[in-house]
Amino acid sequence: MRPAVKTEPISARKPPKTQTSRQAARRAQVVVKRVNPWSVLKFSLLFYFCLMLVFLFAAVILYWILGVIGVLDSLSHLLSQIGLGGRGGFKIHGNWIFTRMFLLGLVGVVVWSLVNMLVALLYNLVSDVVGGVQITLGERH
Repeated sequence: MRPAVKTEPISARKPPKTQTSRQAARRAQVVVKRVNPWSVLKFSLLFYFCLMLVFLFAAVILYWILGVIGVLDSLSHLLSQIGLGGRGGFKIHGNWIFTRMFLLGLVGVVVWSLVNMLVALLYNLVSDVVGGVQITLGERH
């Protein structure tokens, strides 16, 4: 047996809503009671690593520009004239500089990610006492 299909004439259907019949924007108030420290750690590691790469590439570009316009050679010559660098003179080694910058950046990434995770743990402890942070969410039109 077939189920009965309800049909209505075209003229009886409701017209589509227009711009003039806007609905009021919905709002919801939520409370952030807990922040997952593991997700904060993962996000922080990725965020700080990307930030480190941006600064490292900016330093490489700056080093390249300073090398092209001769500032690094002038600085090496000046420091050799002062007496730094021994008999061979003072030399700026980009490889040495950038490997140390990368290692120092990795240490910074780990340290600041752990700081963020500890802040998330501290937030969880404080929110148990205070009740969390209240946020109002709203829809855009």
